[in-house]
Amino acid sequence: MKNILSTLLIAGSIAVSAQAKEDSLQFAKISTEILNKGKAYNELRDLTKNIGHRLSGSESYEKAVKWAEQKLRDAGADKVWLQEVMVPVWVRGKESLQIKTSNGNWKSLKMLSLGNSEGTGGKDVTGEIIMVRSMEEYEKLSPEQVKDKIVFFNYPFSQSYIETFRGYGDAAKYRTTAASLTAKKGGKFAIIRSLSSAFDDVPHTGAMRYADGKKIPAVAIGSTTADELAKLLQSQKVTAKLNSNCGMKGEKLSHSVIGEITGKKDQSVIVVGGHLDSWDVGEGAHDDGAGIVQSIEVLRTFKNLGIRNNHTIRVVCFANEENGVKGGVQYGKTAKESNEKHLFAIESDAGGFTPRGISLDMDQEKRKQIQSWSELFLPYGIYDFKNTYSGTDLYPLHDMGIPAAELVPDSQRYFDIHHTEEDTFEKVNRRELLLGAVAMTQLIYMIDKNW
Repeated sequence: MKNILSTLLIAGSIAVSAQAKEDSLQFAKISTEILNKGKAYNELRDLTKNIGHRLSGSESYEKAVKWAEQKLRDAGADKVWLQEVMVPVWVRGKESLQIKTSNGNWKSLKMLSLGNSEGTGGKDVTGEIIMVRSMEEYEKLSPEQVKDKIVFFNYPFSQSYIETFRGYGDAAKYRTTAASLTAKKGGKFAIIRSLSSAFDDVPHTGAMRYADGKKIPAVAIGSTTADELAKLLQSQKVTAKLNSNCGMKGEKLSHSVIGEITGKKDQSVIVVGGHLDSWDVGEGAHDDGAGIVQSIEVLRTFKNLGIRNNHTIRVVCFANEENGVKGGVQYGKTAKESNEKHLFAIESDAGGFTPRGISLDMDQEKRKQIQSWSELFLPYGIYDFKNTYSGTDLYPLHDMGIPAAELVPDSQRYFDIHHTEEDTFEKVNRRELLLGAVAMTQLIYMIDKNW
């Protein structure tokens, strides 16, 4: 009996070893194909330079829809279609922020209105600035102290977190709530210190939202301007004047773009995607042009290498992640209503920097299975499988119980340029971008084969 058990264990070990070798060889083929023949970098140049920023509801976003539709066909998708999505239309328009100090002169500050903010209707809105350094400090102010004032929320992006997304998450509440908090106590508008890991004067936009009540403007200033303003306020009264034309212009019909290679065994779906929209400053290269071209690269690589996928591999270029997540919500709603089986979904929406890991937002059994493949990924610099979040567009799928994930690139430079004019093609490195596509393709190969 012992001899039989020993024989079975040895046979099993040999089978596992042979399987690991086969997978390792396939990983190498995927990497070699993408690093030598991948088109993601050139496609990102095309997207960013010939179309540029892609705010939902804009003409440039509609150009990006046509672009993505064609690129998916070129990559070898056997089905490509547009999914209808109603998206908000927010327009920035002309804007300016000035301050006046004790010498009586007005000085212009670099600024950006926050996304979804209402403006001043093109009129000057003026008032004295008061500064708070935290939410707790603001809560201690009485309505009388805030009434008719401009509130400056000077909360810095924490430099202490090694994972910079934690610093971003810590500071994000100031961007999303500053306007409503200020309005609740009678203030005229809100200024926030940008959610930036950099020590520069570049303002960062990003979505804010209104609670019930009056809708007042909210703007962001860069780190050095915030420091200079804080110093001024220590010694004198400072008046601010805002003139802005931003605001919501209703909704319009738009589209997410979807392409797939049908599975040979069944039509259970494996999703890989990013969001096609971006903010209206910069070129949306890292956020999230990178994720779009990496996802298309996955599909192209399966086709070019002749990998016959068991399950349907579907690329989704989501609409409206930045200021509404309407594309992700609509995709989840459609999948649920059609009772379409999804096995797995991964999004790339953390920049096109060097990949370090994959975050796994799923049950423990599935997480352990993917973690058991870590030795295969290690030669490609992928070692971090400990995080448990997934892409914003995937939350409707995750809420349906579908295992979800996100590519985890090195994050040290991401929040220097996130949601700014600095997010341009020139900030993206070709090999780093392609390595992200390698990691996603390798993961999807393993899931397609083993799930």
